[in-house]
Amino acid sequence: MAERGVRKKMLGVVVSDKMDKTVVVQVVRLTKDRTYGKYVRSQSKYMVHDPQNKCQTGDRVKIIETRPLSKRKRWQVVEKIDSNR
Repeated sequence: MAERGVRKKMLGVVVSDKMDKTVVVQVVRLTKDRTYGKYVRSQSKYMVHDPQNKCQTGDRVKIIETRPLSKRKRWQVVEKIDSNR
């Protein structure tokens, strides 16, 4: 069976784990300024589905794009890369 499309993958740090089965992940990207060529750090926060409540604040995680799970959740935790403890 063929896969429907290419899903986006990102690495980020968990900044909040106060919800049930949901964590907030902050992703930091380096983008080059078009005019000056200097690298600028930009950051985004994503609501991410964590079905087993494994992630805690400070953990580095890999997330993948998925179908809409709620109003703001469109990402899911694939694996926990680094633990804060």
